[in-house]
Amino acid sequence: MNRITFHRLAALLLLGCVPLLGFAHGISEEDRQRMLDGGYLQYIGLGASHMLTGYDHLLFLLGVVFFLTTFKQVAKFVTVFTVGHCITLVFATYFQITWNYYLVVAIIAASVIYKGFDNNGGFQRVFDMKSPNLLGAVFIFGLLHGFGLSTRLQQLPLGDDPVAMLGRILSFNVGVELGQIAALAVMVALLAAWRHRPSFKRFSYAANLALIYAGVYLLFTQLHGYQHDTAPDSFRFPTEEHRHVHDDMNIESTQDDSRNTLR
Repeated sequence: MNRITFHRLAALLLLGCVPLLGFAHGISEEDRQRMLDGGYLQYIGLGASHMLTGYDHLLFLLGVVFFLTTFKQVAKFVTVFTVGHCITLVFATYFQITWNYYLVVAIIAASVIYKGFDNNGGFQRVFDMKSPNLLGAVFIFGLLHGFGLSTRLQQLPLGDDPVAMLGRILSFNVGVELGQIAALAVMVALLAAWRHRPSFKRFSYAANLALIYAGVYLLFTQLHGYQHDTAPDSFRFPTEEHRHVHDDMNIESTQDDSRNTLR
């Protein structure tokens, strides 16, 4: 199969994912209310559903496990990723360290591009060099993914009691891990079954090229979202701080530069 056909196949794979990618996971008003009315189990459930609908996280994990062939390899890399995102999820949330959500997810999208590029031998072909240490890269990206999860979790009513707040954060984290285990079980099983077929070698390049395209799509949608806040109430910016109507270029708008710095 020639390179043009690979690109066409990758584009078709991406088009099939676009409807899912377009509905980026977030915290709805219904979820906020459920958190107010429920307890720790609600946070566990939300953490699991958030991971299972977190297409940016799942795409990166798919790239990580794509060529891993043994349980030991999968466990090693997933553990490193998990430790990384647990660190930033727990500490950034507890100490209320946050940043612009769009920019955080844009960086996460870049991690998807990175993994697809690496899987297709991009460092060897383009830069004539070995791939950077994969365990180290997965850990660093795990930290970034955890920071992205934290920006969403901080939109929830976590309370003022430090002990109760920590309990809610840890409950959400437990849910995230459960959702991750469920998603990985499906990914690894499907990849294991596909790996023994002749089509795996033929289409693995196209599949990872689709990862790159999906990451690029996510990257540009987040950068667009950063410039045009179409649903400010869904994020940490109140309506009175940043208001935008995409079709009306004369609408009054305000900008708070403090949102672009860590706090």
